[in-house]
Amino acid sequence: MNTQSKKMELLGSASIPKALLSMGIPTMIGMLVNAFYNLVDAYFVGGLGESQMGAISVVYPLGQVVVGLGLLFGNGAASYISRLLGRGDKENANKVASTALYSSVSVGAVIIIISMVFLHPILKLLGATDSILPFAATYASIYIVSCIFNVFNVTMNNLVTSEGAAKTTMCALLTGAVLNIALDPLFIYVFDLGVAGAAIATAISQVVSTFVYLTYIFRKKSVFHFRVKDCTYTKENMSEIFKIGIPTLVFQILTSVSISLINNAAGDYGDSAIAGMGVVTRLISMGSLSVFGFIKGFQPIAGYSYGAKKFNRLREAIKTSILWSTVFCVIFGVILALFPAAIVSRFTKGDAEMIRIGAASLRANGISIMLFGFYTVYSSLFLALGKGREGFILGACRQGICFIPVILLLPIVWGLNGIMYAQPIADVLSAIITVFMAIPLHKKLNEMQKQTAAISTNDNN
Repeated sequence: MNTQSKKMELLGSASIPKALLSMGIPTMIGMLVNAFYNLVDAYFVGGLGESQMGAISVVYPLGQVVVGLGLLFGNGAASYISRLLGRGDKENANKVASTALYSSVSVGAVIIIISMVFLHPILKLLGATDSILPFAATYASIYIVSCIFNVFNVTMNNLVTSEGAAKTTMCALLTGAVLNIALDPLFIYVFDLGVAGAAIATAISQVVSTFVYLTYIFRKKSVFHFRVKDCTYTKENMSEIFKIGIPTLVFQILTSVSISLINNAAGDYGDSAIAGMGVVTRLISMGSLSVFGFIKGFQPIAGYSYGAKKFNRLREAIKTSILWSTVFCVIFGVILALFPAAIVSRFTKGDAEMIRIGAASLRANGISIMLFGFYTVYSSLFLALGKGREGFILGACRQGICFIPVILLLPIVWGLNGIMYAQPIADVLSAIITVFMAIPLHKKLNEMQKQTAAISTNDNN
């Protein structure tokens, strides 16, 4: 059996535990390490001072918006590709993959140029104070330009995973992350480049990850060819990409908006508050990105099973994914909730106020993130099944529909506590909404399974 046949076998007929382990664990490890090197950035930059730590916290959401373009095309195409492969339409799947890759890089380049032209106003909008702005501008001027490689990497991450090659994604993310971890102290302290050194280390790591994906393409390991001539902007293909991609981009933008709202609200309490909440954001991102990585392995299995009308397989994948992701979130959350001060103190030279604020917020977030696996499986499931409207509503809950009203209103009546506990409250509300959206979905899947069985019975007769 050749490599491409093995990928299709993994998506369509391997046991669910085997398929999830093969697809989900490599992407989870890759995303976990990717999140870890964001923490390493914070760890080494934190040694420079609270203003420098605040700077990378302010720039972070801008980078996430740019990377969201990779998700717009990559995740949108990946969902459609999995369903196309499930139906056996490899030719159109190849066209969709090429269209997504070249579109994301082109649009990403335009957005990066616009961001650089209006960099200072954007950074102020994101919560940069006068003391933070010079460091934020230095970091962003390097980091944002390098995001063109990250746009490519994020798009390829989704496309490669959609064809069942999760180990390649892990290799690309792992290689870049390990390199970034090694280069951070070298550029920041040995070469004495400060926040610019952190940005340079990240840029180099992104270039290396891009090289891993290019090697995968040029060695013809992929099911897809990624040729410019295969780009096909038909109404059907683009609508399918955007139906899932636009909600994904909106999620990313909402994440950036939520971080910016936290930074702006925390700015009233000084750089220590911004730095403390920035550390919490990165720590929680480490857990959430790990779950997202695992669910990226679940999504193509779900989409393929749905396209092939294998409803029992789809149902088993859902149950197993919820169980495994929840177990991870509980373990992760317990660690954060039990040792918040000890963890936050690693990211400062001894700022007591930063530790106090960060620890209180981290404890609450550690408890609420235990619900994250359940919520994420269903928000991703709707997108995998091509149900963009439902996926958009559910996906927008945690960082938008539930979070934004809370972060705007709660600090007014509860002060700094309102900032620290805004995300945990939004997490609980999102989990409740998930329950009410999951019930009708399962009823619909049961009806489709009965209809498929009836048609099969009639054909046999």
